[in-house]
Amino acid sequence: MDFFRRRLGERRIGHAGTLDPMASGLLVLLIGKATALSGALSSLDKDYYGSMTLGITTNTQDLEGKVVSTAENAFIREEEVTQVFKELCGAQQQAPPSFSAVKIRGKKMYEWSRRGVAVEAEPRTVEIAEFRLLKFSPPEIYFFISCSKGTYVRTLCEAAGRKLGTGAVMSSLVRTRVGRFHLEGSLAAESALGLSCDEIGKRLIQ
Repeated sequence: MDFFRRRLGERRIGHAGTLDPMASGLLVLLIGKATALSGALSSLDKDYYGSMTLGITTNTQDLEGKVVSTAENAFIREEEVTQVFKELCGAQQQAPPSFSAVKIRGKKMYEWSRRGVAVEAEPRTVEIAEFRLLKFSPPEIYFFISCSKGTYVRTLCEAAGRKLGTGAVMSSLVRTRVGRFHLEGSLAAESALGLSCDEIGKRLIQ
């Protein structure tokens, strides 16, 4: 966002929801007076394509964390994964993972975790509208998910692995939609580097 602040000469630049550290995809930027809409836009439903790796758990619930356990030669059938994904749909209580940006006692949870201090955040209600299997290629499982604000997809992957009895971690994630905004037709960060202020301005939604 610092690039856009410099290029547009506007200090007030925000966003409509962060991405997980290892995730990529759509990030809706809010410029100038539009930053006042941050709360409303952050509450919009979101779509993701991603993958999870079976047979492993980590302290961050993704491949970038420290391995906590492994399960070798675990045999899982495709229909089992499909069934677990269905069971994880709907409204549910989900606790933010220990390595997240949720603040507890003035510090982000990942800051406490890096210090070796165990903290817990209150579970929140999230809604999983769709959790669909796209490709079954163990140990990699590819999926599509449509979910509400505040959903941690890596926590959902961890829950799926626990139900399957193998353990699982999120191995990739791409956000493709935030409300009515879609990844298709968006401006890639790399492409923005070569655009002038006027060219960037033409891409803004008023």
